[in-house]
Amino acid sequence: MRRVRPSVMLFLAIAVASPSLAGESLQQRIEARLAEAGPGPRFGLVVTGDDGRELIAINPDERFIPASNTKIFTTAAAFATLSDIEGPDRRGGASVRLEARGRGAPDLVLTGHGDARLSSAPDCVTNCLAILADAVAAKTRRVADIIGDDSLFPDQRWSPGMSWNNIVSRYGTGVSALTLDDNELEIRVTAGRAGSAPQVTHLPYYEVDNRARTVAAGPATLDVERMPGSRILRLSGTIAATAEPETLHVGIDDPAHFAAWRFRALLEARGVRVTGKVDVRHRPLGPGDDPKGRGGIAPVRPAEPEALARLTPPSITEDLVHINKVSQNLHAELMLRRIGLVNGTGSIADGVAAIGGMLERAGVPRSGWALSDGSGMSTYNRVAPRGMATLLRWIAVQHWGARWRATLPIGGVDGTLGRRFRGTALEGKVFAKTGTINATNALSGYLIAKSGRTLTFSAYANDVPEDVSGARPIDAALVLIAEEN
Repeated sequence: MRRVRPSVMLFLAIAVASPSLAGESLQQRIEARLAEAGPGPRFGLVVTGDDGRELIAINPDERFIPASNTKIFTTAAAFATLSDIEGPDRRGGASVRLEARGRGAPDLVLTGHGDARLSSAPDCVTNCLAILADAVAAKTRRVADIIGDDSLFPDQRWSPGMSWNNIVSRYGTGVSALTLDDNELEIRVTAGRAGSAPQVTHLPYYEVDNRARTVAAGPATLDVERMPGSRILRLSGTIAATAEPETLHVGIDDPAHFAAWRFRALLEARGVRVTGKVDVRHRPLGPGDDPKGRGGIAPVRPAEPEALARLTPPSITEDLVHINKVSQNLHAELMLRRIGLVNGTGSIADGVAAIGGMLERAGVPRSGWALSDGSGMSTYNRVAPRGMATLLRWIAVQHWGARWRATLPIGGVDGTLGRRFRGTALEGKVFAKTGTINATNALSGYLIAKSGRTLTFSAYANDVPEDVSGARPIDAALVLIAEEN
């Protein structure tokens, strides 16, 4: 009888004890890893090799809510569609002009051109509202009405399928071609004596109903609420007497009005007398804003009136990095509308149609996606993992593919992945867009496996219970895949 060596006997013992060594495939082990999340979550995952072969396919054609993975579509379409993406954004900057009204003082029209980065911060050095105020003060000392004009895009401040309770937050602030300070208002709360109301500091655009209290100790529980369309904020909760000041951010319902209101204050500080009111100029959504109703004919836009002054923001690419790295919703929504302005009117439908054209060129089946916005705040959005992986592989071979990939967060390094994958085989080796919304986690992009090969992946967890993490099982599965490829 042939004698079996001890090393072989040890291997056989491990194989019997370990199902993975006894014949379980990598896919089965990945499925088991995802199942550790327990009952409730529904997972989808596709991983392809650098040759295009699928290594893992779990529910590949099921449709999932993608959350901020939606920004992959929007930012890729910007690279694929916009011609002036690299240099200074000469089309996007806000402008100001005087509009005659008889013999009296002229109206002042502040016009937005779709850029998201106009600032009124005291330390602003570029793309500053103050520069436009200086130009007006150098031209005239008296104006009548101040009009915020955001009519470049139709008036669609919120997308279909966005939860109404997000409207009051910075994550769901109104979308407008005239955007100032990210269409957010900062509320600074400073503790007082225990038992007293804290001090609240803010621009007086909103009225604050301060019901918060300072307590002797404990974590801050401050919360701010506002009914949609209301100008009254209700501040509640507690802040410890020894705590550092807290800054809360609330959304703006009518960004064009807020920008004009803020512009008035800057003008008056420069000695310009404003004799009229703050007003807005919106463009209502009409039949021509639906690409299906235009027969494929791009509308003819009237020439813009001559501006007294106009700003030139930094490159659009810089904004695309910001969108993907920190997952900025407002900037993504404005980018969707700018994409839709190339061959349309700048409506949500126009932007989605442009994305649809890109997906068709990429070979993504129409059943693999449905979009209602550009940021992922809409719960109407749906994506199939296989469709997303197909798009990502197509992006990688475009002439702009490397530049787009550079906009993605890097695991354990920066952006929304800065704290994930640290200390794992994927630290610094996963480049992907995150996505988080109620009961949803998503992560899609590229990873460098142990072999040095670049793998493309798309992962989703939907219907995640409140006390369960959908992200951790996805991360663990990707690390296992990287270690075994």
